[in-house]
Amino acid sequence: MTQSIPRISKAVIPAAGLGTRFLPATKATPKEMLPVVDKPAIQYVVEEAVGAGLTDVLMITGRNKRPLEDHFDRNYELEEALTRKGDTDRLARVRESSDLATMHYVRQGDPRGLGHAVLCAAPHVGNQPFAVMLGDDLIDPRDPLLSRMVEVQEREGGSVIALMEVDPEQIHLYGCAAVEATVDSDVVKVTALVEKPTPEEAPSNYAIIGRYVLDPAIFAILRETEPGRGGEIQLTDALQKLAMDEKVGGPVHGVVFKGRRYDTGDRGDYLRAIVRLACEREDLGPDFRSWLRRYVSEEM
Repeated sequence: MTQSIPRISKAVIPAAGLGTRFLPATKATPKEMLPVVDKPAIQYVVEEAVGAGLTDVLMITGRNKRPLEDHFDRNYELEEALTRKGDTDRLARVRESSDLATMHYVRQGDPRGLGHAVLCAAPHVGNQPFAVMLGDDLIDPRDPLLSRMVEVQEREGGSVIALMEVDPEQIHLYGCAAVEATVDSDVVKVTALVEKPTPEEAPSNYAIIGRYVLDPAIFAILRETEPGRGGEIQLTDALQKLAMDEKVGGPVHGVVFKGRRYDTGDRGDYLRAIVRLACEREDLGPDFRSWLRRYVSEEM
């Protein structure tokens, strides 16, 4: 009898980083709370989790991250003020974030890398597959990635990572996967992983982006994983062990993503993400695009 694979319901979002690339804006404001048009970046990530059917969200936080908790909590004073004004549209938008999912929080304490952040989720996740979603990567809801990854994990077992083809000269910025083709054009089997290799060392130009669906066997491996590049416990190193020995926790597959992705961890890409999303909004797009055309023509 084939063993049933538990339905994935939990998402883990590491959010303990200091956001130094956005200083001084992030001196007192978590980088995850920086607005992308009119919502904080972190809300897009939670909405993506919910869209894929994951309604239990654990955030791995650190010091000065209280605004994250406040954002996903009720603000009764604000709601009451909007109710008195009869401002039902803004009231609905304010309540939207607190009604999205069941939110949980745990502090990472000493930040020792992504692998350590994921390990902090072990007591909450338990013995079931779960998703890890990095807040710097925003995936356009019109190009569902996480739901496809969940589908592959439930069919194949093991772990699933998100991959994207990048210019070979940029591969040193990412974890990189060696892969084998499968019967699905958008799915590959991962045979090895390397964290931020040089172009000469890279086994491919398939870069790991910030979405993972992981088998709980990852926790035992992370507990034994020594600090790697940068003196941090690297999730890539633990996934490499899973890829090399399927008996430990099943195979590792990759979903090759070719859709729209917005990188909010880089200042330039953050600005481009805001412009692209604003241009595509029905309420903002027409006027904003007209102004943008005029601005660009005047500057050229």
